[in-house]
Amino acid sequence: MAQTDISGLNNIAGFLGACMVDSETGLMMASEGGEDMDLEAAGAANTEVLRAKHAAIEMLGLDERIDDILITLGSQFHLIRPLADMPTVFIYVALDKKSASLGMARVQVKKVEQTIEL
Repeated sequence: MAQTDISGLNNIAGFLGACMVDSETGLMMASEGGEDMDLEAAGAANTEVLRAKHAAIEMLGLDERIDDILITLGSQFHLIRPLADMPTVFIYVALDKKSASLGMARVQVKKVEQTIEL
């Protein structure tokens, strides 16, 4: 039975919204928060970010996998974390830059990831 509950991401300081996305289709599988943002659009757009990074890794001939991708905006952090057990699925989290701690956010996203079963 699939477990796609990402509600634990609400506990991250500065949490604005999050979703879990299938990068093969760009479709959102779960979402949390995001009252002031279009999480469907964010998930689809960040699918392209993840694909571009995979292409760059391949082009450089690196034998690496992506742990996470951090995008720093003027007022927000965006964190993209592919699931270790299923790297075609990722968690996207938007955080308020003023109140978020990146280290703690990464720990909490990883903790939530460990509860997901697909």
